[in-house]
Parts: sequence; C-alpha cells; structure tokens
Amino acid sequence: MSAVGILKRHEYNLRIDKADLVELRAYLLDKREFLMRLLENPNLLEHDSFSDMLWAIFHLTEELICRKELKNLPENDIKHLLGDMKRAYRTIIFEWIEYMKYLKAEYPYLFSLAMRTNPFNPNISVYVP
Repeated sequence: MSAVGILKRHEYNLRIDKADLVELRAYLLDKREFLMRLLENPNLLEHDSFSDMLWAIFHLTEELICRKELKNLPENDIKHLLGDMKRAYRTIIFEWIEYMKYLKAEYPYLFSLAMRTNPFNPNISVYVP
C-alpha cells in the first residue's frame, strides 16, 4: 500500500494538551504574510489541493486569533480547534508527500536532503548514512 493510501486511513489523534496554542498562534501569525503571498500567486491557484491546504491553515489561524484566551477553553472550543488542527495537519502531510514525489522524480539531490531532514521523523539525521 502506498504512503498516501496508508495516510488516508490513518486516524490523526492530535491532542491540544500537547500543543501550545499560544505558541502555535504566534507561529502562524509570523508566517501569515508569506502564506498570503503564496495564495496570491496565480500559478498556485491551479493546484487545488495546495490552495485547500492554505485555506485550512488560514482558518486555523483565524480561529486562534479570535480567541483572546487559549489556556482554559470550553470543551466545545477544544473539539472545534482539534478538528481545525487535524484538517490543516492532514492537508500539510499530503502536500508534503506530493512535493517529495516531485523532488524524487525531478531533483533527486534535493529529495535526498528533504528525506534526511524529514519534519515527520523525530529520529532523523541530516548526515548521509
């Protein structure tokens, strides 16, 4: 089974108590202008899944911005934010896989470094084995 097939069936069990929502909000706000520039690029609008990823990230960012307090959220808000986080995370993963396929086919030397700096592998090493 392909990585995409496995990930389509994967249950994304994110936990807000493991995430620092204040830090996440700050990070997303810091990247907001860059992400906006990507969304404005007419070449990227042709890639629906990439645009969907950006919209999912923007939505999560807006949800976090609209809440002044992120420490003691009501249970319904936590569930809602978890859904938004899962949506964004899932779209990021699928876009990353597509990008890796592209790099492997077109730029194997870039693919090699990308695999050695894989953000989804906590035991990764940049050093060539």
